[in-house]
Amino acid sequence: MTSTPTPARPLGGVATGLALVLVAVLVGVAAQRMTAGPSATGAATAVTPTGHTTTVEVVAEGMRFHPARIEVPPGDRLVVEFRNRDHRRHDLVLENGARTALLGQGGSARLDAGIIGGPTEGWCSLPGHRQAGMTLRIVPTGAAAPQAPSGSVAPQPSLDVLADPGPAFTARDAVAPPTPPGRLHRRELHVREVVREVAPGVRQRLWTFDGTVPGPVLRGRVGDTFEITLVNDGTLDHGIDFHAGAVAPDEVMRPIDPGQRLTYRFTATRAGIWMYHCSTMPMLHHIGNGMYGTVIIDPPDLPRVDREYVLVQSELYLGPDGQPGDLAKMQAERPDAVVFNGYAAQYDHRPLTARPGERVRVWLLDAGPNRDTSFHVVGAQFDTVYREGHWENRATEPGGAQVLQLGPAAGGFVELTFPAAGHYPFVNHAMVDAERGARGVFDVR
Repeated sequence: MTSTPTPARPLGGVATGLALVLVAVLVGVAAQRMTAGPSATGAATAVTPTGHTTTVEVVAEGMRFHPARIEVPPGDRLVVEFRNRDHRRHDLVLENGARTALLGQGGSARLDAGIIGGPTEGWCSLPGHRQAGMTLRIVPTGAAAPQAPSGSVAPQPSLDVLADPGPAFTARDAVAPPTPPGRLHRRELHVREVVREVAPGVRQRLWTFDGTVPGPVLRGRVGDTFEITLVNDGTLDHGIDFHAGAVAPDEVMRPIDPGQRLTYRFTATRAGIWMYHCSTMPMLHHIGNGMYGTVIIDPPDLPRVDREYVLVQSELYLGPDGQPGDLAKMQAERPDAVVFNGYAAQYDHRPLTARPGERVRVWLLDAGPNRDTSFHVVGAQFDTVYREGHWENRATEPGGAQVLQLGPAAGGFVELTFPAAGHYPFVNHAMVDAERGARGVFDVR
């Protein structure tokens, strides 16, 4: 069938994008290209080509496609003029195989979606973006909006927090680093994507700072300046947000593409244990997949203790073995495990140590991204509690505490002495989370 195409008929307007929390100034312009589309999209065999072309502009902004629903007369060929106005890289992939290249901010591409004969799904292919809402639907004019596909369930690894990780297992060193000398602290933090064991026999592809989960513990004093250079050695865009510094987020928290560097400078003006984490949307996915750490800013005249540990509570939302965490589980708040320092129940198998009568300080950060903590040591009491920059109990006072309660991103420390030799379990006293792996043991001898 041969006919003379009519002029393109633009459909739809560009919806106002959702404002991002973070503002970036990355500008990348991709050369326009036409992606070859199939002869028909959807139920192709039931539609007669009209010879017409419908052209629609689709804009990526605010982690959404605008418009997110495109109606096309049945039998028309659809051409999508795709533009990325977001501060992130994005592409557009259709279920029929047509796709654009990854585009940076300001980039554009022309995608031939083929002849429209039935409903067709589209999405951004970067990890987590589809689950975070970067989807669109193409439907023939007059068709009912299709229901979101339920999707297949990928095989999930089996997690047993009681399993022994084996004699070769090395737990993360929980000993707090000493406060460094000097008032200026310079450091590079490298984004690394690594496949690591997170429970006995369970591996996940983690997005990390310097290859560890949590990232390195940084430490200083009130008035110290930190100059941190983030180097993106990964395959996705990432950023960083230091709660220990009060700075405008526009520049220093912007996401950077693979191979780029960014220097983040802040002065610590207040004491406490502060979270840092990836600042790239969807933050739920980036934090939930390992991109968090802590900065300790000592309160003035912090007393010396005999032992000092750092525990960071977080959650595991398992994807398939060796793959990133499952964003859908994070959104539904269905953790597979709750852990201290990145591994389920690791201090059950490799206990922290102390001696009777020693003063022990435990710094605690709840990195979340979703669950609270209620930190408790079985058989012991806290004579000192410091939470979110405030002394709640002191050893010189008669009062005590049995738990340190924290919400996501909150932190503090407790101090205690063990009255006698023995094994003292420590847990998140939200018992469902203790049984999910948020527990360990102090071996006092």
